[in-house]
Amino acid sequence: MAISTKRSPAAKPKAPSQAVFGKPKTSAKKKTSATKATVLSSKLAYDGKVFSIFTEKVIEPGSTEPRTRDVIHHNGSIVVLAVDESRNPKDPDIILIRQYRHAVGQFLLELPAGRIEPREAPLAAAKREMIEETGFRARRWTVLTKYFASPGFLGESMQIYLARDLREGAANPEEDEHIEIVRTPLSQALSLIAANKIHDGKTLIGVSLYAAARREGRL
Repeated sequence: MAISTKRSPAAKPKAPSQAVFGKPKTSAKKKTSATKATVLSSKLAYDGKVFSIFTEKVIEPGSTEPRTRDVIHHNGSIVVLAVDESRNPKDPDIILIRQYRHAVGQFLLELPAGRIEPREAPLAAAKREMIEETGFRARRWTVLTKYFASPGFLGESMQIYLARDLREGAANPEEDEHIEIVRTPLSQALSLIAANKIHDGKTLIGVSLYAAARREGRL
């Protein structure tokens, strides 16, 4: 069958400013090479115990036009992936907690976690939170990863610590915390993740990274 090479009357050549094959559009305006936004104004909209909300007018890298952003400022959090290898080193227990989360209206299985207090070192916060929520202490601590939970509007970073060589003790939760400790073998935790029965983001990330590191011989 012959293939016509005549251009359809409706077809128009692309303008030079359009994106081609996924490349970003070019602009006649000069782009900045800055790596951080220039904050033109910042207004406190809400000041709470855990976080504050600011409405900020900024010029972001790659742009020359000001934009308005609502940003939640948070001091950052730590997450503790506590692993007990004493019972079964090939399938160690993960110390999970089960608690009610009003924001989502349900009980969740989670790794222990908490906010870093002002001027508190992240590792000190991790040790404090693990004792408060579970009573466990650990002799070995390793940073597993650090990530941003929802960087579109939330400035909170979350640092996950791997805690090993555990010792049990008495928990000391805050007055409004009702926590159930759930020892869960790693294989079972992975099965719960695969079955879509763990919905907490920090737990999905921490357990999955730990399991991958074990498979690859990095732990």
